Amino acid sequence: MIALVPHCGYLSETSRMLELYHALRRRGAQVRIATHGGTHEDQLRVPYDVIEPRMDHERCVRFVRDGLGLGPPDQSMYSDAELREHVLAEADYFREHGVTVAVTGITLSTRLSTQLTGTTLVTEHAGSWVPPALDPGLLELTAYCGGFNRVADELGVKRIPNLPELLCGDLTLVPEVPQVLGVPADEMGARFRYTGPLFAHLDLPVPPRVTAFLDRPGPIVYVALTSTPADLVRRIVRQLRGRVLVAGVVHDLSDLAGDDVLVEGVLPSHLIMPRVDLAITTGGQGSVQTAMAAGVPLIAVPLQPEQQFNVGLLHRLGAAEPIDLDQVGPQADKMLRSESHRMAARQIKSWYDEVDGPGLAAEAIMEVASR
Repeated sequence: MIALVPHCGYLSETSRMLELYHALRRRGAQVRIATHGGTHEDQLRVPYDVIEPRMDHERCVRFVRDGLGLGPPDQSMYSDAELREHVLAEADYFREHGVTVAVTGITLSTRLSTQLTGTTLVTEHAGSWVPPALDPGLLELTAYCGGFNRVADELGVKRIPNLPELLCGDLTLVPEVPQVLGVPADEMGARFRYTGPLFAHLDLPVPPRVTAFLDRPGPIVYVALTSTPADLVRRIVRQLRGRVLVAGVVHDLSDLAGDDVLVEGVLPSHLIMPRVDLAITTGGQGSVQTAMAAGVPLIAVPLQPEQQFNVGLLHRLGAAEPIDLDQVGPQADKMLRSESHRMAARQIKSWYDEVDGPGLAAEAIMEVASR
């Protein structure tokens, strides 16, 4: 049995797990979804199990706030008692359902629970921020690992040696193509597997008011800053000129709305991106790939190391720029006029068009399960 264990506090991870679930089911795999719940649990829309203790929206907000690159590096997102409770509950679930392979992103408690049960752990949320692609100095970072290692010592399982390893498993899927990451496949090592892009295709309609907004003439900027403080979204949107579509927000940002600014909740970005001219995101791999798959240039406001790394990759290829928070308006205007950025994004789109990311990821997971 394969168990997908999304952290539903993150829309990116929830949507990626849905992509994997459908790809695995199409190939006849025995698979189930298990989660501690959270903000985006309602997006699953397939059968799933809840592992107690459940994370409600308020707990997810705190988890995201304390997350990698956002919260203090001397903590581990969980209290020691909470982490221990999650680990033991997951281990019980894996035993009860005969789970041989667990797949997760940032449900980091699985780094310990899978060890307790001898379950193979496959991870995907490290994205491109994986040891074969990193400067060796980054492998010395031990931020955020303290709580995991205290609980690991209590339970008699292996410690987490560094921050990049916290995001890795027995097999780490690298949902990117070699042309973007810049590391040949034969140099990745046995624990890391290229699978190609893996991003959300949410089963949501485009609301009629959004369609009408997109149908109006003139360029449009799509601001999709999920898991981001409300004041940061306001700071960015208020500097933009022209039409702006703001999506994926969990805050009340109705004060931004106007004739040229439409504020929405979660949208099917894979349907929106092909109709906009520029995207502004935090640089998470899911949103980056959604933009590149549509051939749309990107401005990014990275909040943590993985996002910074993603932006660096696209900047090297000429398809994205990091944001200057004091120059958002002029920066966006320049990007909207830039043919070179559009050409670079379209080149990446052509690479993505050649691979089936969810399918390759599913095949890698099933290969591990067959062993």
